[in-house]
Amino acid sequence: MLYKVKNYSILLMIYYLLMKFNRKKFDEKTLIKLYKGLLKPRMVEEKMLILLRQGKISKWFSGIGQEAISVGSTMALDQDEYILPMHRNLGVFTSKDVPLNRLFSQFQGKLNGFTKGRDRSFHFGSKEHHIVGMISHLGPQMGVADGIALANKLKKNNKLTVVFTGDGGTSEGDFHEALNIASVWDLPVIFIIENNGYGLSTPNSEQYNCKSFADKGIGYGIDAYTIDGNNILEVYNSVKEIKKDIIKTPKPVILECLTFRMRGHEEASGTKYVPDDLMKKWAEMDPISNYENFLIESNILSFEEITFIKSEIKEEINTSWQEAENESKTVSVSNNEVVDVYMPYKHHEEKFDEQKSSKRLVDAISDGLRQSLEIHDNLVIMGQDIAEYGGVFKITDGFVEKFGKSRIRNTPICESAIVSSAYGLSINGYKSIVEMQFADFVSTGFNPIVNLLAKSYYRWNENADVVIRMPTGAGVGAGPFHSQSNEAWFTHTPGLKIVYPAFPYDAKGLLISSINDPNPVMFFEHKALYRSVSQDIPDNTYTIELGKGKIVNEGNDLTIVTYGMGVHWAQDLLNEVKCSIEIIDLRTLVPLDKEIIFNSVRKTGKAIVLHEDCMTGGYGADISSLISETCFEFLDAPVLRCSSLDTPVPFSNNLEDNFLAKSRLKKKVLELSLY
Repeated sequence: MLYKVKNYSILLMIYYLLMKFNRKKFDEKTLIKLYKGLLKPRMVEEKMLILLRQGKISKWFSGIGQEAISVGSTMALDQDEYILPMHRNLGVFTSKDVPLNRLFSQFQGKLNGFTKGRDRSFHFGSKEHHIVGMISHLGPQMGVADGIALANKLKKNNKLTVVFTGDGGTSEGDFHEALNIASVWDLPVIFIIENNGYGLSTPNSEQYNCKSFADKGIGYGIDAYTIDGNNILEVYNSVKEIKKDIIKTPKPVILECLTFRMRGHEEASGTKYVPDDLMKKWAEMDPISNYENFLIESNILSFEEITFIKSEIKEEINTSWQEAENESKTVSVSNNEVVDVYMPYKHHEEKFDEQKSSKRLVDAISDGLRQSLEIHDNLVIMGQDIAEYGGVFKITDGFVEKFGKSRIRNTPICESAIVSSAYGLSINGYKSIVEMQFADFVSTGFNPIVNLLAKSYYRWNENADVVIRMPTGAGVGAGPFHSQSNEAWFTHTPGLKIVYPAFPYDAKGLLISSINDPNPVMFFEHKALYRSVSQDIPDNTYTIELGKGKIVNEGNDLTIVTYGMGVHWAQDLLNEVKCSIEIIDLRTLVPLDKEIIFNSVRKTGKAIVLHEDCMTGGYGADISSLISETCFEFLDAPVLRCSSLDTPVPFSNNLEDNFLAKSRLKKKVLELSLY
């Protein structure tokens, strides 16, 4: 039965006094299947707890007492419907028929697991089984579920998505962002909240101040229900009924499942913080023993049949464990580790015809987006005010009329959940582009970029086919919140590609290549260049390979290595100094074209690394170090860096001019040329 609950303690008392199993229309085959489904994860856990004490596995997050939620919800779904579990939802994996030997290999960090030993326990997914594993940050997977559900809605395939979170995880901002997005977009997703009374050791009374999590649905316009999470038939039937409703009318639903965790958050934590009487009450509501008694009393299973079922499962567990135990330990090969950071992708060069038009940088980017939307019918663009309004820089102006609102999607102001949704779209077969209104605002979406997009392929061979567009840079009097250069935040993160064009021709070709690439790309666009730089560029599509720099001016006396606005500052200097300067436009920061840098420095013997970002922690430090390590014997002077001040970006023109690296570039060049 679905309840719209008003008092948690009263409902708990009802469950305690009256835990009943309603057969409804379920035949004996279904009832027995549910029993086997419940029993298997419990028996696996019992085995794992023994192995943990023996030192055969390193850590365990127990779901004992909560199996009915995992098993009931998973078995209510089709096998090809996505489910996003947490770290104590073993029943999801067993109900999805994930082979036990592979699960056990995963727990031991062996190659036959799902992460090649790179991640532990349930921090993995399996495309084959339509499972997306959890991350320790909890909240972002709610947004991932939104993206998967959005893809299902666009496909019109009548599939829904189920995502788990605990009562503690509902306090995170990502939870609220994801609910809001799902509600606004009418996404077919069930948000299951496992309410076990504690977030690790913090009781619910210190976590939230409403009577139940179902109350949260009101604020988002979402149907929300509370059920007995220890009653397998209640969970199974509730998800079945909600699924019918969602297929008829796509919408999100909150399903709060009241349950209890009978062991510690993880085994080292213990349960001393739980009152003894509470632990005893919940032990009497054990989902397996109670259901087992129901089956016996209903003459559906006998003691002998139950004994036989348990022996079969035990044999499967022991055989599968031995198979995993016999597997060799994972051997680390550095090259394999580095190669697996990115999904393999071979650049396909698209050449242009002779027809060209003069385009500004802003127009070139708009062209690249529009033509990519025409090529990739599975491409979706998301961002604030990008639809009818065309974005704050008008780059997507007119796109809605041509491609429709299903592909050009205005988003609520919630960068984190939108990036997570983009990842979910990728998992379910879509490409996506997320426009940050300003690069500065990416800070509120930082977590899913560096912990989901960047690590995904390395962790479980799932690529993140996402481009994040980043209007960046100073020089327009926009002040500290709209002007910073933050590319170095991401060059430090393995798994991301970083593109930063300086000219319209490069912007269009590199953008199309970034969209074609199945890996996550941070695409930086300097706001001050949007309408100040023009070039004749091809009208049709063309590509430029990522990781290839370009010499924009040849010289013999010194090399300036730069990108973005720095290229134009360097060019402006050519007529002001007498020395012969070679200017390298990197175009792509990751992957970095090291050879074009080294070849130039070996020729000139002197190098300046120029960027608009601040000095400390700027990407120039990495480039300077590479030059010193590789070209030391060719250097006639120290490698210099020219950067902006180590301050936030000021608003006033005079202050901003002094802040920017351009104000110091000429002095640096003269200093180096005379060395």
